[in-house]
Amino acid sequence: MFEKKRLIAEFEEQSFTQIIFPHEQTDWAPYLREAQNCFVDIINAIKEFQNCLIICSDKEVTQKYFPSHKNLFFIEYTTDDTWARDCSALCVRENGKTELLDFIFNAWGEKFEADRDNAMSQMIKDTYAVPMQKADFVLEGGAVESNGRETILTTTACMLNPNRNSKLNNIQITQKLKDYFGAEHILYLNHGYLVGDDTDSHIDTLARFINEDTIMFVQCRDREDEHYKELYLMKEELSMIAKERRLKLIALPMPDALYYKGERLPATYANFLFVNGAVVVPLYNVQQDREALDVFKKTFPKREVIGIDCSVLIRQYGSLHCATMNFAKSVYLQM
Repeated sequence: MFEKKRLIAEFEEQSFTQIIFPHEQTDWAPYLREAQNCFVDIINAIKEFQNCLIICSDKEVTQKYFPSHKNLFFIEYTTDDTWARDCSALCVRENGKTELLDFIFNAWGEKFEADRDNAMSQMIKDTYAVPMQKADFVLEGGAVESNGRETILTTTACMLNPNRNSKLNNIQITQKLKDYFGAEHILYLNHGYLVGDDTDSHIDTLARFINEDTIMFVQCRDREDEHYKELYLMKEELSMIAKERRLKLIALPMPDALYYKGERLPATYANFLFVNGAVVVPLYNVQQDREALDVFKKTFPKREVIGIDCSVLIRQYGSLHCATMNFAKSVYLQM
């Protein structure tokens, strides 16, 4: 039976979550134990619902963080950083078969060293029991949101930024996205950003598909906040898209401003994680945490809602979703 090519959505059934464990050669070094403890919390939440593949620089040392290894798999590989969302392969399905697309990762426009991160998927490709295709295109997993069918949601600030695919014009980039993901519609948001975000406005910090016809997005209600205008304009864009395509919108609160060493951090509840039977939500020890959890509980009555303190993660300008990558149920581990 013919099945159109598509980027498998994150809200669909999964096989496992992939995560890269912090080590001393990463930017986590100044507060490594704090970061590792946060990753342990995330992994322990995931393993209650599905398998978790942990990529680590020292398998023997990392295994000691987990008294039980049930649903946990470990593979040794030393990375530059730990943002699995952006340097891992993506799951595409066509005609009943799933393959992995390994895009070029250039550290969000060559902002940092990324050779080992970019090579990771090829180095561990035998771990996955499906074919992997190397794509000659710069793209991070956090830059695209799929509704599991014909639509990809992204941002112009990131996807059309010349620091990614400078040899291609906007039309060519859009066509590449359609070809790689079998998409009919590439929806670009022209507004919306978070101060401190060095990804050039990844969509997974701003707006997310939670099913085929619903988008959850960040809303700023404080007119004095520097994000207010841009997030208001983003909401207007989303409202127009929703009206045209008969989509539903669900607003998430904006956390109070958080700072580290004098710099505002890009805290966002949109950076949540789907696992089978649950949704894992980043928390930041601010008053909006409770409101955000209430929104998730109301939105996902059939999923367990789990909050994880991710205040240490955003010191490196990412959060829960950025640190993880989901693999579809048709992708089996060969370990």
